[in-house]
Amino acid sequence: MTRPPTGSEVRATPVVSLQQARNLHLAVQGLLKKPRARATRARVLATIERMRLLQIDTIHVVARSPYLVLFSRLGGYSTKWLDDLLAKGAIFECWAHEACFAPMSDYPLHAAHARHGHWAHKKAARAQREQREGMDRLLAHIREHGAVRSADFEHEPRGGGGWWGWKDEKRWLEALFARGELMIARRENFQRVYDLTERVLARAGAVAAPAAYDADSVRREFLLGAVRALGITQARWIADYFRTGRMYKDADVEKCVESGELLRVAVRGWELPAYVHPDNADLFERARRGGLRAAHTTLLSPFDPVVWHRERASTLFGFDYRLECYTPAPKRRYGYFVLPILHDGRLVGRLDAKAHRADGMFEVKALYLEPGERADAALANAVAAAIRECAAWHATPRVVLRRSDPASFGKLLRAALATSG
Repeated sequence: MTRPPTGSEVRATPVVSLQQARNLHLAVQGLLKKPRARATRARVLATIERMRLLQIDTIHVVARSPYLVLFSRLGGYSTKWLDDLLAKGAIFECWAHEACFAPMSDYPLHAAHARHGHWAHKKAARAQREQREGMDRLLAHIREHGAVRSADFEHEPRGGGGWWGWKDEKRWLEALFARGELMIARRENFQRVYDLTERVLARAGAVAAPAAYDADSVRREFLLGAVRALGITQARWIADYFRTGRMYKDADVEKCVESGELLRVAVRGWELPAYVHPDNADLFERARRGGLRAAHTTLLSPFDPVVWHRERASTLFGFDYRLECYTPAPKRRYGYFVLPILHDGRLVGRLDAKAHRADGMFEVKALYLEPGERADAALANAVAAAIRECAAWHATPRVVLRRSDPASFGKLLRAALATSG
């Protein structure tokens, strides 16, 4: 059994400050600096390829999460480009961290992951055992008539059971998708359009048969890929990125360190070691010398990789974030769909927003600064600019701020919004 590194070994590794560790994470995630170049379709794809996963969620009080995650990194862009990338087969949908878009180049790896025990595949296998006749009829229908949506089938009301009370065809479509017999050919008004996997892959010019990944090689590839996408991470946060199973310990990644596939480093103030992928070694060296400067203020999605792991966000940024949209309204602390505020390498606050598209209004129901943040004019100007940019991209240019904590920051922010408007 490989032993974990000793305390002296950890102390002998290269050390980086906490703020520079944050900056390294943001640099690799594409959030260190405000984008200088205009967004293009190619940059949308490159951003997804760098992150490896773009989580999907349907809530749209503001832009749906995958679109907002890209906006935070690219600035204003056409959301149609993401839809086009899916329809053209440059990206595909899969179950990973949760439902996600991923680069088509990763299809063989995710297909192998499903075969080797992803939770969605296990659930789908149970549906196949119990309802294979209906699923076969549905497959035959798609084979003969082409791609379908769940909405193409009438819903017969029934009580309880099933997956979230779905009709049979919806359950079968999702099970066939999880098993890899169907893929998402495109989305129409964000509704999934399902087609035979072989047809989707053929249109994309992709490899139909998964590469020869066994369970161990899948975990290894995702382990290394997660560390690369995170920039810097503790061992215990690695498995969550692709949701590959149990939490890793330092001993579990020791072989990757010994082989040179990972670099062990230290973050000042952390008792546990951290890990960096060799592809990010130059960035880490800049961070070690204090050379990574954060200069970007933007609003993040609740499903952004920066905050989707609560412990990592707390340890790395001192930011305790919990999504409250599934919490009963009286028990919410901050709001329904709260957007973290990133400012120059720190998570400085959060705001509960709603885009009223018909009225052209971007409503900030409440904004909360983190304890200890200096509520000065400089911060207000930066946050106001970020809100204005986000509101303009939503086609809701009129910004209304209802409440701020502290109230003094609200006065500065309203003045900054009025000036920038």
